Amino acid sequence: MLRAAKLKKLAALEEQGLNAFPHKFDRTHKQGELQDKYADLESGAETEDTVHIAGRIMAMRNNGMFIDLVDPSGKIQVFSHKDSTPESEMEKLQYCDLGDIIGVTGTVRRTPRGELSVRVKELTMLTKSMLPLPEKYHGLTDIEQRYRQRYLDLIMNEESRNVLRTRTVVIRAIRDFMNNMGAMEVETPILHPIMGGASAKPFVTHHNALDSDFFLRVAPELFLKRLIIGGFADAVYEIGRNFRNEGLSIKHNPEYTGIEGYHAYMDYYDIMTLVEDLVRYVVLAVHGTTKVQYGDIVIDFGSAWQRKSMVGLVQEETGFDFLTLKTAAEARAKAAELGFKVDPKSNWGQVVEHIFAETSEHKLVQPTHVIDHPFDISPLSKLHRENPRLTERFESYVNGWEICNAFTELNDPRDQLARFQDQVAQAEGGNEESMMLDDDFITALEYGLPPTGGWGVGIDRLVMLLTDSTNIRDVIAFPTLKPKS
Repeated sequence: MLRAAKLKKLAALEEQGLNAFPHKFDRTHKQGELQDKYADLESGAETEDTVHIAGRIMAMRNNGMFIDLVDPSGKIQVFSHKDSTPESEMEKLQYCDLGDIIGVTGTVRRTPRGELSVRVKELTMLTKSMLPLPEKYHGLTDIEQRYRQRYLDLIMNEESRNVLRTRTVVIRAIRDFMNNMGAMEVETPILHPIMGGASAKPFVTHHNALDSDFFLRVAPELFLKRLIIGGFADAVYEIGRNFRNEGLSIKHNPEYTGIEGYHAYMDYYDIMTLVEDLVRYVVLAVHGTTKVQYGDIVIDFGSAWQRKSMVGLVQEETGFDFLTLKTAAEARAKAAELGFKVDPKSNWGQVVEHIFAETSEHKLVQPTHVIDHPFDISPLSKLHRENPRLTERFESYVNGWEICNAFTELNDPRDQLARFQDQVAQAEGGNEESMMLDDDFITALEYGLPPTGGWGVGIDRLVMLLTDSTNIRDVIAFPTLKPKS
C-alpha cells in the first residue's frame, strides 16, 4: 500500500515533466562541512551564502516545511516557506517522501532555536524511493533483516555506519603502520592448487579451463614466505580475505579479513613487540587513548602485554605439569583423571591445547601472548631453542579471544618435509583440517629462507574489540548468512 502511494507520486511527478532520476547534481557542500563552517553562526542569524546540498530525507514536519536531510557526513535541516521559497518549488514538496534523495539550493541560516538550516530556493528530486523506510522511532530492529539488507540497516542506524567506518580506520591504520616500518604490501593468490598455510577445512571449487579442483585459501603464508626467499623484500604483508569451511559463531565467519606479515631476521620475541606496537598504533588511531571500554571492562593496550606459556597456564589451572608426561597415552589418561574429555586419537600437544582452551583461554581478558605451543599442533613453526617438544609460536589473546597467531618460522626444508608428511598421514586418518604436501614450497625452502618471524592478525575481531561489538556479523558489511530458501 505504501509502495503504491509512492509510485503514484512518482507518476504524478513525471506527468509534470520532472525527471525523478537525473544524471547528476552539482553539490557544493556536504552537511558536515556546513555544520563545521557555520559552527559560530548565532541563533536567528541569516546569511546570503548560497549552497547546493544533497541527501536522503529522513524526517518531514509541517507538510515539508522542515526536512531533515542526511548524507554520510551528517544532517542539516531544510526549511521551505511560501514567503521565501518560490511557489514552483513549494509545489514539489507534495511529491516528496521519507527516503527520497533530493538536492537543495538555498541560503544558510540558523533558526531562533539554534538549528542550522538551508532556506530553500530550489528543490530537485534526485532519486524517488519506491519502498518505505522502517518506522522512525523503532528503526530497523530485526537483527536478521539488518544483516540481509545491510543497505537498509545503514540508512536507519547511525551506529552501524560508525562501526563500519571504524573498520576502515583500522585497516588504514594497519597499512600506515606497516608502510612506515618499510614493509612491502603484496597480493598473493586466492585460488590455491594445494591447501596449506594453516590447519583448517577448505572450500573447494573447480576450474573449468584447467579441469582441476582448487581451494579457496585458508592463509597466504606459503606464498608470502616464497617472496622472502626470493629476496623481494625483508618484510612483506598482505591484507585480504581467507576462507575456512567451518562453523559460524559470534566470533567466526567463513570468510574473514586478516593481515599476515613476514620479517627476515626476526624471531617470535621480535614479533611479540611488533604486534603490541601495531595494535597500540591502531587503538590510538581509533580512540586517541590506549584504554578501550568493551562491555563492562576496560582493556589496556598501553603497557607491555603479559607472556605466559601454554603448558604453564595449564599447570596453573590443573596443578599438573604435562611436560612431565612423555607419551600421548599418558597425556590422555591424565586428562581423563582431571575430568577432561579428549579425543581418543589426540596426541600430547592436542591434549594440552584442549585443556588450555577449556580452562584458561576465556580468562585472558587483558592483552596476553600465550607462548611456546606444543610441537604436535604447530606444523609451520620452528622448534623451541630450549625444548624440542615445544615450538617458538605464540597466540595473542584479548577479552578471551585469539586475535593473533605468530611464529619463528620453520626454515629447515628437511624438518618441514617431515612435518608435511605427518600432516598427510593425519589427513589419511580422517583429519579434514590437515595441510597437504606442497612440494614446490619444499623446493623453495631448499634455496634458503633466512631466519624469519611471521604473524597474522584477525582484523574482524580487532574491530569488534574497538567498537564494543558482540557479534562478528556487526563488523562485516555483508556477513555470510544461510540462504532464505
